[in-house]
Amino acid sequence: MTIRSFEDYTPEIAESAFVDDSAVVTGNVVIGADSSVWPMCSIRGDIHSIRIGERTNIQDGSILHVTHDSEFAPGGNALSIGNDVTVGHNAVVHACTVEDLCLIGMGSVILDGAIVRKGAMVGAGSLVSPGKEIEGGYLWLGSPAKRVRELTEKEKAFLQYSSSHYVDLKNRHMK
Repeated sequence: MTIRSFEDYTPEIAESAFVDDSAVVTGNVVIGADSSVWPMCSIRGDIHSIRIGERTNIQDGSILHVTHDSEFAPGGNALSIGNDVTVGHNAVVHACTVEDLCLIGMGSVILDGAIVRKGAMVGAGSLVSPGKEIEGGYLWLGSPAKRVRELTEKEKAFLQYSSSHYVDLKNRHMK
């Protein structure tokens, strides 16, 4: 894995977390226990902070970044991803908040200041516009993402299953 310090910050990665050798983690980044970062991910906390909770998986090719303080974004925007979150392959998660037990589908883009509330599912290829709030318990699809329907009980159970599955998988990789 490539762990890079930037200025006064060195990434803090829990001992039980897995970061693939081809991923790059830079600067003001904290990765929680039992989380996993898969091949070719870029997690760049160079101009603001990135916090990734516990049992969260960031899948292959995803890009996580932040926004700096400027007249266009006073105070800048950090990135916060909660516990038990699945970020699908090739997603871009930028300067936003993703609460616990969410799924961000493959190839989705979540932009500055957006909030994805606990238990939401953002379908593959969706775009969550800057500042948009995504209500939990629903499936959101499209560009821009729109609320499609309430999640089924099976889909709600899948949110927890996905994070548990990736904890098991990262444990196998760490052996």
